[in-house]
Amino acid sequence: MTRASRPTLIDTAPAPSERVQRFARILLVIVVVALGVRVAYVAIAKHGPCRVFLSSGPSKCLAGDELYYNAEANYLARGHGFNEPLAAILRPGQKSPPSAAHPPATVIVLTSVSWLTAHPPLSWWIKEGLDDHVREHRYAMAVLGTFSVLLIGLLGRRVAGDTIGLVAAGIAAVSPLLWVTDGLVMSETITSLTVVGALLCAFAFRDRPSVRRAIMLGAICGIAGLARVEFTLLIPLLVLVVPFTLALPAAQKRLLAAVAAATAIVVMSPWVLFNLARFHDTTFVSTNDGITLAGANCDSTYYGKGIGLWQFGSCTGGFLSGDESQASTTYRHRAFDYIGDHLGRVPVVVVARVARQWNLYRPFDMVRYNTGEDREEWATRIGLLVFYPTALAAVAGVVALRRRRAGFALWVMLVPAIVVTVFAALTYGNTRFRSPAEPVLAILAAVGAVSIIRARRPSPETLAVTEDTAPVASAGAARQR
Repeated sequence: MTRASRPTLIDTAPAPSERVQRFARILLVIVVVALGVRVAYVAIAKHGPCRVFLSSGPSKCLAGDELYYNAEANYLARGHGFNEPLAAILRPGQKSPPSAAHPPATVIVLTSVSWLTAHPPLSWWIKEGLDDHVREHRYAMAVLGTFSVLLIGLLGRRVAGDTIGLVAAGIAAVSPLLWVTDGLVMSETITSLTVVGALLCAFAFRDRPSVRRAIMLGAICGIAGLARVEFTLLIPLLVLVVPFTLALPAAQKRLLAAVAAATAIVVMSPWVLFNLARFHDTTFVSTNDGITLAGANCDSTYYGKGIGLWQFGSCTGGFLSGDESQASTTYRHRAFDYIGDHLGRVPVVVVARVARQWNLYRPFDMVRYNTGEDREEWATRIGLLVFYPTALAAVAGVVALRRRRAGFALWVMLVPAIVVTVFAALTYGNTRFRSPAEPVLAILAAVGAVSIIRARRPSPETLAVTEDTAPVASAGAARQR
């Protein structure tokens, strides 16, 4: 008699409809908790009035890239287009030049928030000290981050069953590695949401390959590239790989890959063509690459305690005037000149960058560094304490998926980690840039933790659940066979 035919295993397993309903109810509770955690963080840690544009310039209520995202969204909502939003302060009396300091997806989302809350019936929210929509932007990110928790639960379920989905969603709901990011007016929340959506689309496409699902996969990957430029790597790593894992004729694989890739390019092309037409030097997605490279390649980031980090001022020489694309070209040439003069040091710096990205080298440097990006010291310290057990459990999850021969699921789960690691190696190490990989870290940690518990405490009930919710990552392949 096989294990599956034992009466105890059949009798104890809930009906599929009951199981789905139970999963949905528990996941809904977790999502509500996630929303509460994020709203509480914004309400408590980010409280107080905040006026961004004062007569003397930007205030301290926002930090780093937050200033750009908030200001550009408000500028766009007022009908000024994708132009430099701080020009009125930095260069009064001059025409605002075009800007593509960051890809547009986050700005577009925040623009809708700025516009909606500046018009009835939502304009009641605007009070003295809040007329730059900072608080609305923060709460919008908290809501979007909560939606990511929902998708993480669904993705975890798709990878390894109901239990994994619920545990992964629970980790994501309360982990400071995620909710701190969701309180910032930056691109990481939007990027994480689109990346998780892309991974779900990859599984759906492999289950039932079709032109429509290829279009969906390519579209969401294109949007991810418009959220953070490094996630254009989803096109070669996901869009082009997934079709070739299908048990289909080679010609059909090529067709589906071409459709998905073409869709991603079409989604990104309006922004790319817009930039090619309005900047002096060739610009595709962003003009931020030059200053990023310049700040990551200089003495203070190649030697000493700052190795692998990014420095403004002493590295970049400050902001350059003129067209953003021309400034980026100048910064880029400086960076490449420095790299050429210090080639022997590059391997050491690259290792330091990647190690910093994954909290393996001088992790407490991020406590100070992150305060310049609007992260409280206490939040960074808690994040460090949570990261290491989560990472160890994720490693166990990778081992468990390998043992289950869930090769496709493992590849899909590792793609975001590959992207953020490559980006760190090419630019600099910053745990904020690791944020889009945190959802899959939570899922892999759930797989690892549950696998360890099941291995230590086998029982008929555990076996029933294991068989009932066995990894569905290979289900599509099984059906195709």
